[in-house]
Amino acid sequence: MSLALVTILSVASITFMTRYLFLEEKLPLRLGPNISQLLNFSGPAVLTAIFIPILFAGNSGIDISASNPYLWGGFAAIVAAHRTRNVYLTLVFGSIVFVGVGAYFS
Repeated sequence: MSLALVTILSVASITFMTRYLFLEEKLPLRLGPNISQLLNFSGPAVLTAIFIPILFAGNSGIDISASNPYLWGGFAAIVAAHRTRNVYLTLVFGSIVFVGVGAYFS
């Protein structure tokens, strides 16, 4: 077996087991209230870790210029999410601003 295949199978089995332990109701694993509250923050933390580099990283470093469509789209999505609290409208509005700013500055 190649190293890549072993790595893929290892990561897949680790991912499966960590999900299975929490989703299988027959297993006697129960989380305390502190751990449950802590896990509520894991989704936003992971999403923030993914999108912050996308918003600010340009081709040659940090790009915080007015011509950065990622910043405009992200800001528009934040405003739309705050005002509408609707995922679909947030996605559409942020995407429209992103594409519009990208077309304007290209």
